[in-house]
Amino acid sequence: MITKRIIPCLDVKNGRVVKGVNFKGLSDVSSPIELAKYYSDNGADELVFYDITASFEGRQLFTDILKEVASQIFIPLTVGGGINTIDDFDRVLKCGADKVSVNSGAIKNPLLIEQAAKKYGNQCVVLSVDIKRVDGAFHVFAKGGREDTGIEAIEWIKQGVKNGAGEIVVNSIDTDGVKGGFDLELLDMVCKAVSVPVIASGGAGNMEHFVKLFKTLPSVDAGLAASIFHFGEVKISYLKKELNNNGIVVRL
Repeated sequence: MITKRIIPCLDVKNGRVVKGVNFKGLSDVSSPIELAKYYSDNGADELVFYDITASFEGRQLFTDILKEVASQIFIPLTVGGGINTIDDFDRVLKCGADKVSVNSGAIKNPLLIEQAAKKYGNQCVVLSVDIKRVDGAFHVFAKGGREDTGIEAIEWIKQGVKNGAGEIVVNSIDTDGVKGGFDLELLDMVCKAVSVPVIASGGAGNMEHFVKLFKTLPSVDAGLAASIFHFGEVKISYLKKELNNNGIVVRL
């Protein structure tokens, strides 16, 4: 059986980790460097670093902080935010990223995924998709959840995988920060549509939500969360023991 991964997410704004609800109302949490080291030392399988306002502010990602984070951890690091060109891929990989997450950049230039996959390999390219229900349909949102593109999410994800994305992060705006559980309906549709690893993001409020995620949707590869880990509501080591006790294979 494939080991399920637990991935903390650092949403970084102005050099600090922040957290909001439904992608809004951001509050300061901690230093990304300190948090990254803590997670690396305490059982996280991977780490995601998002410079969440880079695309909206039309600038490049903060590479100085990224280098510091990469130097402190010994687990795979996925980096996103303001990734618009192959040069952006190159820059963050040289700063220590293992995988590069692209969202708004791929919406602006759908060829970006294909170009990056050819140059760096599919395993390096992560398509991160911010999705919200609009009049009963799943729409892709850009610029940190601020802009409705009108693009239908499932078809967009299928096309992204066809172009070479080796992993999909499904960010449900509807469940983000609400702590009512993962968006199982949306995740089920994505898992049925593609055969690459799918990471669930948005909605985790307790350990039971992770158990329910992996029990209900065994094809989901990983659970990603932020605030419940940042504020110590759930410790990763305890979460993994709980998952293990429920017959879900994790790295202990």
